[in-house]
Formats: sequence, structure tokens, C-alpha cells
Amino acid sequence: MYLVSRLNLLLLTLSFTIFLTGCPGPSTEKTEEAVSKSDTDSNSNSDEKKSEEPPEVLLEPFDAPTLAELDAKAKWEKQPVLDSLELLRERQSKEKPLVSVSEALKLKNTNQEINEKILSALGRLPESVEDVDWGATINRHVLADLKSTNPIMGSSSVEFEVSSLTGFGLFSFDWNFIPFAVSDTVVSWDTSEDKLYDKVVLRDDLTWSDGVPITAHDIVFTFKTIMNPKVPVPAVRSGTDQIRWIQAYDDQTLVFFHKESLPTNVWNLNFPIIPKHIYEKELETDPTLQDSEYHVKYENNPVTGGPYEYEKRVRGQEILLRRRESWYMHDGKEVRTRPYFERVRLRIIQDPNTALLALKKGEIDEMALNPELWKTQTKGEDFYKNCTKANGLEWVYFYFGWNTKTLFFQDKKVRQAMAYAFDHDEMLNELCYGLYQPCTGIYHETAWMSPKPMTKPYKQDLDKAEDLLDEAGWIDHDGDGIRDKEFDGKVIPFRFSIMTSNRPLSRSICTLLKENLEQIGIICDVKPTEFTVMQEKSRKHQFQAMFAGWGTGTDPDTSINLWKTGAGRNYGEYSNPEIDKLFEEGRREFDKDKRAKIYGKIHKILYEDQPYTWLYFRNSFYGFNKDLRGYVFSPRGPYGYGPGFSSLWKPVPK
Repeated sequence: MYLVSRLNLLLLTLSFTIFLTGCPGPSTEKTEEAVSKSDTDSNSNSDEKKSEEPPEVLLEPFDAPTLAELDAKAKWEKQPVLDSLELLRERQSKEKPLVSVSEALKLKNTNQEINEKILSALGRLPESVEDVDWGATINRHVLADLKSTNPIMGSSSVEFEVSSLTGFGLFSFDWNFIPFAVSDTVVSWDTSEDKLYDKVVLRDDLTWSDGVPITAHDIVFTFKTIMNPKVPVPAVRSGTDQIRWIQAYDDQTLVFFHKESLPTNVWNLNFPIIPKHIYEKELETDPTLQDSEYHVKYENNPVTGGPYEYEKRVRGQEILLRRRESWYMHDGKEVRTRPYFERVRLRIIQDPNTALLALKKGEIDEMALNPELWKTQTKGEDFYKNCTKANGLEWVYFYFGWNTKTLFFQDKKVRQAMAYAFDHDEMLNELCYGLYQPCTGIYHETAWMSPKPMTKPYKQDLDKAEDLLDEAGWIDHDGDGIRDKEFDGKVIPFRFSIMTSNRPLSRSICTLLKENLEQIGIICDVKPTEFTVMQEKSRKHQFQAMFAGWGTGTDPDTSINLWKTGAGRNYGEYSNPEIDKLFEEGRREFDKDKRAKIYGKIHKILYEDQPYTWLYFRNSFYGFNKDLRGYVFSPRGPYGYGPGFSSLWKPVPK
């Protein structure tokens, strides 16, 4: 129901958190581990470099055919236009609750069987409109404030979170990553047989919060603004720049023209929309969209097009949104499902322990829990008096990333030795409290694109690690206890630094690596690094090793920006011509089974080459107020898909 932004990948740098609401889009950020729904990129020859220093022209002139000409030559194929809440309702009609609501509220979540019972009862949609407390406020937890209220300026989790509530989108996808057009905003969606064109007809009952009608011209204007090299929107531009042109043929009819016939084109269609009548006036004089007095005015009083509008914002403390009647009502009739909450309050609390205290006291209604909080701070009656908790699978993995251009990690045998040297079991069982799954590559075993059979996790084997280091020429030649190797006549000791966030879990995992490597003659210096500095150093490849994480995108092709030679997020500068070739094959293959084999092969080759030491998949762990209902998990967490947040509701108080 709400905007699903195009977060293809999430840079997880353990210093933000992930609260995705919406979905496939540029990129973004959870508690102990962290993400920046964000994206960030990097490479001297890379997509990120292009974002930082865009060419003078990003959008080539295009002479669009008339709609009649296009209809005459295109063989249109109907695509689904769906209501995500109805999709979920249909799914739940086939799944009976395992326990009653009253029974679920008494349960303590100590194992997966109980977890399923809780979700089966408390995750359901209301049976009737009379069950819903339509005047309720939901108090959500976020870790940081907005940098901008303009949706196309978004680059962090909270910004995409808010724009998913205040903005509107044309497309979404369900918990199985199957895309569809959103019936709240779209009448019809057709794709040409050759996949070069997408035709969308908008509803004619959409308005901005100032009463001006939303039209196809707003979408075209937004597209051109995003592609304006003077406008600083690299996060949102990622993906949108794969569209050749968008043409509005009237107020409701749009056609997207693609550069190539690719199965991945659908994931580029959705981006945040801004009102043309507001922003076109000052775009030329202030392309930053934020510096001029005019833009500051709308930064502080934004015009929104989605289910909610801004009511109040206390910087650094909270953001309060109010349900917008003109979203669901038109000409005196209810034309869309009324959002379940009258208000959405986003409470900004950086410290997870403080946030948990607020959850227990009823000051917030939900929050992501790190392993320590889940295992040690949410077991007693002080938690279960007002709260419950639940978890679900999430395709977010963490890793040690090796800079393959450094002398230390240019040899595959050394990178494999790192994987054998590390005590994976201690990390999983002690540091992560047994809550996370071992990771064996870029795709989760439940993903359709993962290899069959799946790659096996590494286990610590110090003898094997030492043998590989010996084979790679890293030997303690001078007997000082530290391995070394000669390069160009100079003996280099094996001493490197690993960059990580300052979060306790990330520091502990890197410290464990340091201790493990000391046993085989390698010195590892752990360097906790502030998030923005970590981003910058990653982009510029100014690191030897790093601990971070990624969220798997909605399509496996999104990983191309991590692994293709010279790609924007290929921070470790890994290069393998076979990987480059396979990614190009995968993005042009339409048969899903054939694509799965291609990406499965990519997974295996990367796991053999070990440009990362893959560590664990971080599942979603959440605490909820007992008054909250409708939370359903997906591989993108409880909010990163359709319907996501819009399925949450509170029952009428008894």
C-alpha cells in the first residue's frame, strides 16, 4: 500500500540500523549491526565516482514516438495491478492461527515453534473494520533523524522509511519478491513483449497534500530532476539511470523507455516522486533543492503525496506524521483503504538499551533487537508484562572484506587462510548468542538463485590456514614470530588493520579475528571507525580489511555492483573476468531456471576466491508492544516489502 522504494542493496556498516519500509530501491540500514538503507558506492572507475562527479549530460535527448505509433508496433502484455493488503489477506485466509490471540500474548518466545505460534496469531490482519482502533498512534523506533524531508534527497534508512509513508509509488513486490503495480495509484500496467517499454496508466483521484492533482507529468519531472547532474541525488539515481526516457502522453498515461531488453528493467521503474508545481520554480536557480530560502520553506513544510503528511518535527527527538484524509477520500467517497493509524510517531533513540527501556514502558511500540538484548534483556516479566517479541529470516549477511590490491590479500590462498583461521563457532555461539546462521556466500540457501547443493561453511582449522600461508610465501623468515614475505627486495611483515564501526558486536568480532590470527603469526590491528569516515575510506579503497554487511537485493543482478571489475561498490577491487562474464549473461537471460544456474555459479566462484570471509546471516529480531498486530516477516524483514508497515494495526481497547 505504501511506497516501496527501490533499495537494491543496503550498505550495512554496523553503525546505523536497518528499518526498511517499502522496498526495492537505491539502498539502506538495524540495531547492533547497521545499515544505511542506503547505498554508497565507490571506485575510481566506478559508478560511485560517476555519482560524485557526474558528467555534464546524464540524460540524452530522445524523440519519443506518439502513443498511437507505439501501440501499433508494441505487443503489450498485461501485468498485475494488485492491492498488497488483499494479497496478504488472501494468503492468511489459507493459514489458520496456531493459537488464539490471548494464548499468543501469554507465550514467552524461547524457540522457533513458539515464535511461529506468536506470528500466526498476532501477525494477522483485522477480521473487520470494527476491530481497528482508527484513532491510534504507533510509536516507532529509529536511530537517527532525517537529513532532508525531500524524498529524492534520501540516502539513509530513516529517510526512506519516512518517504515510504509520506510519498507514493507505482510499484511494489510481495514477500517472494514478485513485482506488481500498486492498485492505490495505478489503473493498468503493460509491458511490451520485447521488454523495451512499460506503459502505466495512473488513477485520476490522486492529489498532493496541498490539493493539487498528481499527474504523469510529476513522474516525468521527477525523473528529469533525478537525472539532472546538478542535483545531488546519487542514491536515488542508482537504477533510475538505467531508464532511457519517460514520456507522459496525458495526465494519466506514462511510458517508460528502457535502454536494453533486460529481465531486470522492472526494478528500475519505482523511485520517489516530487511535486512538479513546487520544485520546478526554483530548480534552475537552486539545483541543490535545499539551499535557497524557497527550498528551505518546503523542507520545513513539505508537500506530500502519500498516506501521511508531516504534523510536527522536533529535530533529534521525533517526527510526527498525520493520516491524510485526501489520500483515501475523494469527492466524499473512500477510494483507497484508510491507513490503520491516525498518527505515526518516529522516536529517535540512538542507544539500544535506552530504546528497550522505552519499549518496556510503552513509549515506543516496536524496535529491532540485537542478539544480546534478545537473549539477555527480554526474558523476564519486566519485558513480557507489556511486550512480546518475534523473529524471522532476513537475507542480510556480514563479512570480513579484503582489499585485494594490497600486498596482504592479493593471493586467493591468503584469503582462504583467513577463513580457516577464524573461529566461526565462537562468533556464532558466543558473540551472536546462537541466533544467527553461518553464511556461505552472497545468496541465502532459501533464495531461488542460490547454488544447489549449497556451499559449506568454513570451520576453524589453524593447520590448514598455516599450510595455505606457507604456500603463498608468507613464512616467518627471521624467527620473530610474525610471518613475512619479500616484495621487490623488501621484507614485509604480515601486519594489517581492519576497519569496523564502533558497535560492541562489530568490535568483538574483529577482536576475535585478531586473537585467532596471532596464533598463526599474523598481527591484526582493529580500527573502530566513525560511520561517515568508514564510508569515505571504503569508496576510496583506503583500507586493508573491513567488517561490514550487505542486504541481498530484490534481484541477483543487484550484486553486479559489488563484484564486477571496477563496479561502484567493489570496495576491495576484486576482479575475475569469469565473474564479469557471468553477470552479463545473467542480466540478459529471461528464463528463471537458467538465471538461477548462472548466479549459483557466481556464488560458488566467489566463495572459492574468498574476496570476503563470509560470516553470518543476520535474521530479524524485533520487540513489539502487546497492543500491536499485523507484523509479518519476509527476507527483507517485517517492513521491506509490500504491504510491510501498512499491515500493522492496533485493536480497539477493551
